[in-house]
Formats: sequence, structure tokens, C-alpha cells
Amino acid sequence: MSDTKIAIVTGGSRGIGRASVLALAKRGVASLLTYNSNRAEADKVAALTEAAGAKAVALQLDVGNAGAFDGFVAKVKDALPRLGATTFDYLVNNAGTASSSGLTTITETEMDALYNVHFKAPLFLTQKLLPLMNDGGRIVNISSGLARFTALNRIGYGSIKAGVESLTRYMALELGPRRIAVNTVAPGPIATDFSGGVVRDNPGVNQMLASNTALGRVGGPEDVGPVIAALLPDEMGWVNAQRIEVAGGIHI
Repeated sequence: MSDTKIAIVTGGSRGIGRASVLALAKRGVASLLTYNSNRAEADKVAALTEAAGAKAVALQLDVGNAGAFDGFVAKVKDALPRLGATTFDYLVNNAGTASSSGLTTITETEMDALYNVHFKAPLFLTQKLLPLMNDGGRIVNISSGLARFTALNRIGYGSIKAGVESLTRYMALELGPRRIAVNTVAPGPIATDFSGGVVRDNPGVNQMLASNTALGRVGGPEDVGPVIAALLPDEMGWVNAQRIEVAGGIHI
């Protein structure tokens, strides 16, 4: 079996997940990347990973459906030998969905969906994958700047992400005996297709957010993916239970 490190990155077909997979490839890390529905984009990322000199396998997963996790673990077991291994080293719980509802408009159905995708998935997917994870591994959970500061019509999303940050600390405590470090990366506004591409495609929103950011612009996936990749190697192993905001200094 190879000594190559292997990462599982949920939502690895686009945005921050895609940037993370490609940043890991530059470090020689192979990836199992998940996609929800767009297999073509996932295959493109896998091809770019291979071109960068690292192996990659794309696997379908709807993180909002916890009932699918056992089947996904079985697919991971089948895929790992294609990467020269039977276990993996890193887990990036990245896959997510947006919400633009406020206190008076958010529905129970929408809140349940946010909980399933952003909180329940990192908790139970991690639980299911732990038997396949090497001791001394690393986990990164993705939060949001909205867990620290507030914005209109983000009450469900921001509150759930605050819960993810607490979940990270509990994971770090319980996985300490296995020397698995768990941290949170909290991106600020990122110009992707997330939330309908509002940060990327709406000039007014883009400029408003840039004007409230010390470095004078919104971020891109390429600003966040390398930070996630940099948190995973052994030399970062003493960084544990931390929240790292990658937001250019917004609302400071």
C-alpha cells in the first residue's frame, strides 16, 4: 500500500470544496471527493487532480440524507484500494446549502434542511467514517463568518454554523485519544455560485461586502482551499479545536 495521504472532501465538485481538492493535489494528497448531482463537474475536478499528480475518485453523496451514509461508507471502502489504501487520513466536511430567510420568513422545513446538511451531516458522517480513519488524522469542518457577525436573512444558516463550531470542539475533545485534530475554517463572503451567486454576480452586494473588509475585496475559492489544505499536514497537528476565519478581515 502507498504512503500517500488521502482526503475525503464533501462537496468537492465546486467552490471551496473544489479549491480544497486541487490545493491538496499540489501537496500530493489524493482525494475522494463527493458531489450531489453534477457528476460531470466532479469528473472535471478528478481529472484536474490527476493532472496535478495526485489520484482522485468522485463519489455521489447527498449529505442531507443521513440514511445514505452507510451506503456511502461502503462506496468509500470499495474506492480506497483505487488510491492504494484501505484507510484515509483527512476529512473535510464542506458540502453545504444556502438560506436567505429571516426570523419571520424561515419555515420549519427549511430549518430542518439546514440542520440536516450543515450539522447532522458533519456529526454522523464523521461518526460513520471514523473506523476507516487513521489515528493521527485531521478533520476540518466548514463554518461561516456569519457565526461571528450577523446579516439580515441569514438567521438559520448563521445559527447552524455557530453550532458547527461548538461541534468541532466536542469532536476535538473526544478524538484526542486517537490524536485526531479537529478544526473549523470559517470563510467570509466568497464569489462562487453559492446562494445563487449573489456575492459573485451582484455588483452592489459585492461592493458593499468589499467595503466592510479590511483587504478591500470579497474572497474567492482560491483564498480558502489552500488554507484548508494547509491545516491538514502533520506539521499543523498541534493546532486543535480552533476556529480560523478566512475572510480578509470583514467586520473587524
